[in-house]
Amino acid sequence: MTGREGPIGPEPDLPSSLRHRVAAARGLVILTGAGVSAESGVPTFRDTDGVWSRFRPEDLATPEAFRSDPARVWEWYDLRRRAIATCEPNAGHRAIAKALLRREDVTLVTQNVDGLHGRAMMELGGSPAHPRILELHGTLFRVRCSGCQQEVPHVEPVDVSRLLPHCGECGGLFRPAVVWFGEMLPEQTLDTAFRRASEAEICIVAGTSAVVHPAASVPLATLRAGGSLIEVNPEPTPLSSHAEWTLRGPSAVLLPALLGEEAAGA
Repeated sequence: MTGREGPIGPEPDLPSSLRHRVAAARGLVILTGAGVSAESGVPTFRDTDGVWSRFRPEDLATPEAFRSDPARVWEWYDLRRRAIATCEPNAGHRAIAKALLRREDVTLVTQNVDGLHGRAMMELGGSPAHPRILELHGTLFRVRCSGCQQEVPHVEPVDVSRLLPHCGECGGLFRPAVVWFGEMLPEQTLDTAFRRASEAEICIVAGTSAVVHPAASVPLATLRAGGSLIEVNPEPTPLSSHAEWTLRGPSAVLLPALLGEEAAGA
């Protein structure tokens, strides 16, 4: 069954049956991608302006690049962090945060490294390190020691003309706590994502092209277990044909309507 398709207005009138279905679901997993944060003005991975446009992300976001020239890599990541710091969580981020705080059976699995889901939680009085926020690709606002591997929050600007950030425990050089090309996703986080998806009655996929694996396979775990898929995306994706409902429009408009508190009490 395919649900509503095509453009959605600024105040979508979603079928009450769909909203009730989401509210009554026993287990809900929400997978988000870059499209959710693009609606907040977050530049995509390849949108950095100026001199950095001369470099391919594949040449900077690698362990080899960091070993070869950590200052250049840190300067690029600091530029990205400064750009993201000017952006704010949108209504889609806040709708997900409210669902996480309201229901214990909701899990967020995100491919985004911008930290906006955590900031939305903070706006609502929650913790940005909520245990049911699973960041598959890490976050730009934590660092990992190249020596002892400990991770800590880090939001301060990095001035590469001075000392690069180092670990206070072992003195090792800190790197951004993100998954680089050629690296594996964190095994425990990935295992938890697939387990929660297999236990969920509904998986909502929002703002992702669904071409990057293994993240794009998370919704398939819900389907294999007999659950349903709801896709929120302006354009069709490889997951569209598997979705029970496909909602074509911006996630900042559709997610609040789909996850609204009024639906939970209906």
